[in-house]
Amino acid sequence: MAEAKSSSAAGQARQELLLTRIYGAPRGLVFKAWTDPKQVARWWGPRGFTNPVCELDVRAGGLIRIDMRGPNGTIYPMKGVFHEIVEPERLVFTSTAMEDENGKPLLEILNTVTFEDFNGLTKLTLHAVLVTKDFKMTPQVAAALAGMEQGWSESLYRLGDALDNSFKALAAEREIVISRVFDAPREIVWNAWTDPKQVVQWWGPRGFTTTIHEMEVRPGGTWIHTMHGPDGTNYPNKGVFLEVVKHERIVYSNAGGKEGAPGMNFTATWTFEADGEQTRVTIRMVFDSAQEREHVVKEFGAIEGGKQTLQRLGEYLVGPRR
Repeated sequence: MAEAKSSSAAGQARQELLLTRIYGAPRGLVFKAWTDPKQVARWWGPRGFTNPVCELDVRAGGLIRIDMRGPNGTIYPMKGVFHEIVEPERLVFTSTAMEDENGKPLLEILNTVTFEDFNGLTKLTLHAVLVTKDFKMTPQVAAALAGMEQGWSESLYRLGDALDNSFKALAAEREIVISRVFDAPREIVWNAWTDPKQVVQWWGPRGFTTTIHEMEVRPGGTWIHTMHGPDGTNYPNKGVFLEVVKHERIVYSNAGGKEGAPGMNFTATWTFEADGEQTRVTIRMVFDSAQEREHVVKEFGAIEGGKQTLQRLGEYLVGPRR
């Protein structure tokens, strides 16, 4: 998780808060982490806090109840109401803390959380505004307002940790990982991957040929190619390069499959690690679901196909240098 922005409005540091974070997970997963009580209980509150009670009625008008337990065992009850739910884009809810002797909340905060797609990652923005108009600035109230930014900041960091663990577990069910060491310097291997004239010499399993229609190896560049199977079947593919770090890493999204059949989407990451005059290449393909991963493995032999592709690259590299 990377922090993009953290600020408080000038003159309203204790009454309004704006925080932005980038999370390394798709926004559907991040949105669910805010609406699934079991997940919320794992990250809500500052470090060292737990949430023995976490109840969410996720609908407009639905109630929120979270009992936070501090490191010393003190319970800090929080209640709230959902006002707007637009999955997976936006959540609006009020939260209250501390009550007077009559059970009336001393403070009410309006929280707006937005989730934006950020090249497959998620940009989350939290806007918290104090809506209580008339309140007595007791030491207890002042401490609560002063700690609002730190409390939310620590919660968002804990959310990042929880998402990392969840995303890794989910990705493991949706990914294919293949690795091979080549007897060639990293620069040579990199050039064989990024030069279209060289790519067509080795891309695909044995017996396949490839026609490259467009290939711009740069962030945002497109890669359109058709693979031709030994039986004449065509496999059109269209991808977009998401990240290109020269000699180190290539990340691209890809949509494609057998001509005339439903396509499959995945994100592929190729890494190039130098070890003297050798290079380790690792392919990591992450599919939209575990079911899609199993489909391409069983239907198209994706794992064996990937191994054969790397074998062909190895054979090409030991041939005459291009």
